[in-house]
Amino acid sequence: MSKIELKPYKGARDFYPEDKAFQKWMFNKWREVVESFGYVEYDAPILEPTDLFLLKGNQEIIDSQTYTFLDRGDRSVTVRTEMTPSISRMVASKRQELSYPLRWYSIPNLWRYERMQKGRLREFWQLNVDMFGDSSEFAELEMLQIIDGIFQKFQAKRTSYTIKINSRLLVNQLLNDLGMTEIKSVEIIRLLDKLSKMSAEEFATELDKLTGNSDSSKKIVQFMSAKTIDELTDNLIKLPSAALINKILVDLSNLGIRNVVYDPTLMRGFDYYTDIVFEVFDNDPENNRAILGGGRYDGLVGQMGVEPVPTIGFAIGDVVFADFLRTHKLVRKINLSIEATMIIREVDSINGALAAARDLREMGVKLSVDTTGRKIEKQLKSALKSGVTYIIFAGAEEIKNKLFTIKNINSGSEEKHSLQRIVSIIKDSRNTIS
Repeated sequence: MSKIELKPYKGARDFYPEDKAFQKWMFNKWREVVESFGYVEYDAPILEPTDLFLLKGNQEIIDSQTYTFLDRGDRSVTVRTEMTPSISRMVASKRQELSYPLRWYSIPNLWRYERMQKGRLREFWQLNVDMFGDSSEFAELEMLQIIDGIFQKFQAKRTSYTIKINSRLLVNQLLNDLGMTEIKSVEIIRLLDKLSKMSAEEFATELDKLTGNSDSSKKIVQFMSAKTIDELTDNLIKLPSAALINKILVDLSNLGIRNVVYDPTLMRGFDYYTDIVFEVFDNDPENNRAILGGGRYDGLVGQMGVEPVPTIGFAIGDVVFADFLRTHKLVRKINLSIEATMIIREVDSINGALAAARDLREMGVKLSVDTTGRKIEKQLKSALKSGVTYIIFAGAEEIKNKLFTIKNINSGSEEKHSLQRIVSIIKDSRNTIS
């Protein structure tokens, strides 16, 4: 037999208890924010029919970036790379039964077969937040408020990140005015989406190839150079999307969110976006990249044979968001879920100790008991290494008097208390952990 590889699959991670505790801490804060806006959690299968992902028209992504295979029934299935197709399918399947607007979120495990780099692995988790059934500008406003609320929940300064917004309708109108076909427009938008990864010369060359003439290329470059909506051509300024962007900027500013800018180069690569798109960028030079993205995609549910539903949403990956937190030193000390360990002083005291441990658990304490029978010194060493906050000693005297010694690892203090008082001490300490 060949030697077993002890490392995880390439692009995946092992989550040891301290890693899982950090993930749980981060996810819980995400949940607190989105649930405060009235969103409820959903989930979907990790495997979906490949055809579902083809609705977005990105055959290239299916071929090169997914785990796609034939199951034993010769059906082509794909491991989910995102949740947008799945949630759209779910809404379409109960289109007439659901009560709108829907506010749904999920934090699923996803897989994408792509080149790994900082902030990007093949296996990841992702917060997805979507609203179905609201076509008003207040839906965009709510999404951007939620996004800002997430960063504020982790005590991030608004100077550390920038929210960028654009409209795909403005881009589409420009390309239509230039006489570009639908296919050509899609190719140009994908090129614009890669702008930050190309040199100016490379971009200009590729753009000229797609437009077919330098005059059209020049107008596209002029559009991309605009810093405000007012710098666009009159034909674009009169569009509702232009007014919407200005209104969003004003409304967010009135709410105290002023780190939002109009960026005409922002495209979002997916073909299903229909109007407003947005991304959040880390302003730190060491991690200057997109942290999350989203936008309005009103047509995807309608592609499944039912009446369309206006939709807007966004997603945050766990890897890139954790990088942001670490870059800006926003990670707090994370306690493991075991709050206390009980050390038994004598083997003869084990039954009484187990009864006390049962009572503590029934009162809400997360407690492990060392039943190895080892010397006290070795039990202490193991307890300290495990990362618990409290050690509770149980011996014949403690059990008889119903007063147990509790040691705070952080302060070093030792006190004798009843089980009820020990529960209060441990529960009170939870309030000091954010």
